[in-house]
Amino acid sequence: MIRSARVVVIGGGVIGTSIAYHLAAAGVDDVVLVERDELASGSTARAAGGVRAQFSDELNIQLGARSLEAFGRFGQDLGHDIGLHRVGYLFLLSTPDEVAQFEAGVQLQNDLGVPSRLIDPAEAQRLSPLISTDGLLAAAFSPDDGHCTPESVVHGYASGARRHGATVLRNCEVLGIETWRDTITAVVTGKGRIVTDTVVCAAGAWSRSVGAMVGVDLPVEPLRRQIAVTEPVPGLPPDLPMTIDFTSSLYFHSEGPGLLVGMSDPDERPGFATDTHDRWIPRLYEAMRHRAPSLLDLRRTGGWAGLYEITPDHNALIGEAGSCSRFLYATGFSGHGFLQGPAVGEVVRDLYLGRVPFVDISPLSVDRFTADALRPEANLV
Repeated sequence: MIRSARVVVIGGGVIGTSIAYHLAAAGVDDVVLVERDELASGSTARAAGGVRAQFSDELNIQLGARSLEAFGRFGQDLGHDIGLHRVGYLFLLSTPDEVAQFEAGVQLQNDLGVPSRLIDPAEAQRLSPLISTDGLLAAAFSPDDGHCTPESVVHGYASGARRHGATVLRNCEVLGIETWRDTITAVVTGKGRIVTDTVVCAAGAWSRSVGAMVGVDLPVEPLRRQIAVTEPVPGLPPDLPMTIDFTSSLYFHSEGPGLLVGMSDPDERPGFATDTHDRWIPRLYEAMRHRAPSLLDLRRTGGWAGLYEITPDHNALIGEAGSCSRFLYATGFSGHGFLQGPAVGEVVRDLYLGRVPFVDISPLSVDRFTADALRPEANLV
């Protein structure tokens, strides 16, 4: 058991492992990551794996685009194949308000270097032949987006962190954080006490309880989301984009020879349950019937449930607490944590080192909720 550390990172998902890697690669000695279970055993392993820069918020566009660059270099930089498929994201738009919203989003994305564009329904169907264009007004598409394998990203970052001298402790639950005069002095775990003056909370849906250990309110709620996997689809296009019916939130992308399918469930209530149920299936089938009726003929062969980490404005919490030195946090990504993991690792590294990050992350501070400065993201799935 490690008895002391310069930095303790709590959470072994994509955010925590990315932070540990970027800190260690920057030469920070004695970085320790603690995970109460196995790496990627929380939300990351249950993510749909989508990666994109098509957002409505400027910060999210920048974080997504920076992460896309890192995903593209991942094999070269970290020596891990993450199964990256740059097949694009296709948002299907069925109302004038949606079209207007995405027109503004595409303009902002283009201004920031993202090659997204609005297309007509016919081109959308050529890209994603499984859809129906009935009632479709337009679509938004960016070819740089896509999907990859979340667990591979986590293990790539963890291996890279170890190569640079970091320690990764699995099956090591954090029980408390000790402080003296608002300064962190140690992290108490089920395997012993780690003396440190710096903690980074990357605990995802479990972050609120970690923040409470040092008197910092991180307003993160867990919310179950479910995914279904289908049998093989004959003639499935190899370049099928991640396809999202924005009105219903139905989405699908290729998963081996079949499809991975999901959508939001407005009847779901906050909680830590991750068992699967079929209460969402009638709504899923209704969305399929309207937008992708050919999916109704496919047999479900599996699926799973995982947790979103939701904040009041559905945007991330990234920063350093002012009330406790030094408690940094990166959590509350509300469904887009995996795709922003690489860039967030860079940002937290720079916050720790006192550097200026590549993007001003201060609007994502938890203090925005007390200052009534919410930062909503519209392009949610």
